[in-house]
Amino acid sequence: MIETMVQYSIFLGNKPGLLSQIFATLAAAKVNIVALTMMDVSEHGVLRIVARDAAKAKAALDPLNLQLAPTSVLAVTMPNKPGALADVCEKLSASRVQISYLYSTTGAPGGKAIGIFKVQNPERATKALETKRSQARDMKTKLRNHQRARTAGRR
Repeated sequence: MIETMVQYSIFLGNKPGLLSQIFATLAAAKVNIVALTMMDVSEHGVLRIVARDAAKAKAALDPLNLQLAPTSVLAVTMPNKPGALADVCEKLSASRVQISYLYSTTGAPGGKAIGIFKVQNPERATKALETKRSQARDMKTKLRNHQRARTAGRR
């Protein structure tokens, strides 16, 4: 599954308890976080959060008077297995889609992982991933049908 979502980059001063306050606020508002990453840049940190309901997350965080920067990102559901992330990156590369950055979850429900991709051209990226997935599905179906026909012919 490929979904365009809103990511909030939250610029944080280095203050004890600030992360705790952010996560407690989101929890109290029952905001479900899809993925997040945190990094430090010299004197401050940058927390990137993708929530299932971006508007609800923003409404919850607004009273904290934090600097929020919304960005459109692609959330790509992948199998949680070796090579899945490489496969998505190869497909985007083959379609000349530049990846600015990415981060991912591991072990999401159903044995899946979710990759969050900030790309230069989300429409082209979505088209590339959907086209490749449908081609792979068609190939699997053809292979399955061929194997069934061979098995039936042996009986």
